[in-house]
Amino acid sequence: MAALWSRKRETAADEALIRSLYEEHGRALLAYATRLTGDRAAAEDVVQETLVRAWRHPEALVNGKGSVRGWLLTVTRNLVTDRIRAKAARPREVAESPATPPVQRDHADSVVDSVVVLEALDRLSSDHRDVLMEIYFRGRSVTEAAEALGVPPGTVKSRSHYALRALRETFGGQQVALKGVAG
Repeated sequence: MAALWSRKRETAADEALIRSLYEEHGRALLAYATRLTGDRAAAEDVVQETLVRAWRHPEALVNGKGSVRGWLLTVTRNLVTDRIRAKAARPREVAESPATPPVQRDHADSVVDSVVVLEALDRLSSDHRDVLMEIYFRGRSVTEAAEALGVPPGTVKSRSHYALRALRETFGGQQVALKGVAG
């Protein structure tokens, strides 16, 4: 029974210690942690963890090696540093949104788009199709495409213009799925 009574007294003393630490240093700790984190909620968590560390290591508060506030501020800074390092060590979580599509996408739409574009290209004249193949699928410049096809650069430009116009008409003004082609 005496051990239980002694334990209750220790618990009451620990609670009183933490309460007095918070009353004396809580505002300064919260201000410091908020400045370091830039987030009030995170700062409150850091202050709470600081007080838990003080409760677990009461000897550090009375060892005479500096001020209590200095020890508490050091613990606070170390906790914030640990949080920053932990965030940097793991990849950032990104919510799925139109701006950030899911990692696993169904590629069926792109396959269908490719088939539709290839069918539309088959409807073009061979001169128009050849120009688009050189520029958009092989990634050649107008000059390089002209050399490969054996025609002047101006001819490559006009054929690509008329070929894209024909594709736009085929798709009813929709965006053409050729890489680098605006609808």
